[in-house]
Amino acid sequence: MNSSAENHTLRDYVRARYGAIAEQAGADCGCGPACCAAEAPADAGCCAPSCCAGEQSYGEKLGYSAAELSAAPAGADLGLGCGNPIAIASIRPGETVLDLGSGAGFDCLLAARQLAGSGRVIGVDMTPAMITKARANVAKTEWRNVEFRLGEIEALPVADASVDLIISNCVINLSPEKERVFREAARVLKPGGRLAIADIVATRPLPAAMHRQLAAIGACIGGAALVDDLRAMLAAAGFAHVEVALRENSRALINEWVDGQEAGSYVVSAIITATKAR
Repeated sequence: MNSSAENHTLRDYVRARYGAIAEQAGADCGCGPACCAAEAPADAGCCAPSCCAGEQSYGEKLGYSAAELSAAPAGADLGLGCGNPIAIASIRPGETVLDLGSGAGFDCLLAARQLAGSGRVIGVDMTPAMITKARANVAKTEWRNVEFRLGEIEALPVADASVDLIISNCVINLSPEKERVFREAARVLKPGGRLAIADIVATRPLPAAMHRQLAAIGACIGGAALVDDLRAMLAAAGFAHVEVALRENSRALINEWVDGQEAGSYVVSAIITATKAR
């Protein structure tokens, strides 16, 4: 278990890393111009070289449709995800949807699109630059039922039992205190509320060097939890009907995130669903 000081160090590193991505020119880190341009940060996270080859877009590789990718303003999709939680969220009219680690607001805006003016969407992110960017992005849309709050997913600025559905995209792996994240998720969900997240999980123990390396943690690899540990954490937090569906075809893409480490042999993208016990 990490010490409190180590946890603070990890959070500060992640906050700085993703703040820099939010502030970079163009800020389309996944497959946008900034990913392929010389000014892209050297450690920009999930910027896969294959994104720049003019083939299938990064968003399409993650499972987003062309309609979804074109539905949000330019700059909302930073290409930092590892799946499409909206595809498995089964959003219903009038629901309150919470996005853990909402970034520039892409999945929040897709959730609002499905709600079509009903319900509300709340995005929580610990990076001020991401909150600023997300608020600017939502201001470009017709949706007025979306808000973004600055906060950590281990201590959500959200009321008890006020949320119907929690989504998240490649964020929980970044937390050094995943047990707290899931306890907070259970706290804010209504009885019977749902969790639908895309994340990176480990299918075998990571090498110690990879597990400790800040760059690997920031690239969504070094902090990945083993599947069985993830199931146990969710059960301990009060979730039932836990399903972890591995996306085996994601391993080749993951290999591109950190040079020379063949990370895809240890971790894989997964779609994780669960329900809070009533």
